[in-house]
Amino acid sequence: MNRTENVRNITVRDLAALGLQDLAYLRALTFDGAEGFGIFAADGTQVAFAPTRALAELTVREHNLEPVSVH
Repeated sequence: MNRTENVRNITVRDLAALGLQDLAYLRALTFDGAEGFGIFAADGTQVAFAPTRALAELTVREHNLEPVSVH
């Protein structure tokens, strides 16, 4: 089986876990009335909130993850 076939046959569970150890998603949002950026695990679980994008990116990188924007 080649890589293309592997990707086409990926399970929903495996897709949700893809990047779990490497990525954190950042999304602008309002939390308890304050605007800022939510930090989310690759599976969509919100793990933190930061008042600025710069602080969100710093927080993610301190945990050896790569920040990725979600629009």
